[in-house]
Amino acid sequence: MTHPRPSVSRREFVLATGMGIGTLPSAFAQTARGSGSQPSPVKALVFDTFGTVVDWRTSVTLEIDALAKQKGFTVDGAKFADAWRAGYGPSMNRVRTGELPWTKLDALHRMTLNRILGDFGITGLSEGETDALNHAWHRLRPWPDAVAGLTRLKKKFIIAPLSNGNISLMTDLAKYSGLPWDCILGAELVHHYKPDREVYQSAADILDLKPADVMMVAAHLGDLRAAKGVGLKTAFVARPLEFGPTGKPDLKADSSVDVSAKDFNDLAAQLGG
Repeated sequence: MTHPRPSVSRREFVLATGMGIGTLPSAFAQTARGSGSQPSPVKALVFDTFGTVVDWRTSVTLEIDALAKQKGFTVDGAKFADAWRAGYGPSMNRVRTGELPWTKLDALHRMTLNRILGDFGITGLSEGETDALNHAWHRLRPWPDAVAGLTRLKKKFIIAPLSNGNISLMTDLAKYSGLPWDCILGAELVHHYKPDREVYQSAADILDLKPADVMMVAAHLGDLRAAKGVGLKTAFVARPLEFGPTGKPDLKADSSVDVSAKDFNDLAAQLGG
């Protein structure tokens, strides 16, 4: 089912978020390393957040471990985090297919949490305690290079998340982790979840840019392929430990990638920062 896209003007967006975008920086040339192609302008970088900017698995594991210690129950925090994250894609797909109306990610996270608390035999949490645990996703820690790398990139480019996280979640996360975004973009603004093309197109539309002026940065090749299909430039940053020591993350760029970097500082260096 296709959800109608809300009409959001650039002025309304800026006023609603309380964040002025300011004067767009001049175009900065970038090319894929070794591609031999002519420089093309990039004015804004937009970032997948869960896994690319922040380490969700370690953060959620620590939250559930702390709660278990406080409440006196036993649980494998890492397995709990993995089970919670496993509900991420299927819950969004329920929205995408029309089984659910548009539903914010916080609410989808809570639906999954309610189920897995039972799966792990965790009982006795109050409504407030369950709400606080659900907001663990608002308190995710950045990867070690993230804040410094974003700060470097911000000097030359507009930088913003382009996440499936709702705006309040992403705002809290930015405050908690010190992420220096210029503004917050993402799924909630268009009532579509990535990899729906509307999300990627919205980044260009809201910033008054052409898709080719925007670069999607992600650790997930599926995200980059979808962005490429809408005309965005793409940058791959590997996060080998996103899913833990035995996980299977994307490790190597493919043909959907214009720039491949080992971390955000490397990306900044490649883009002239």
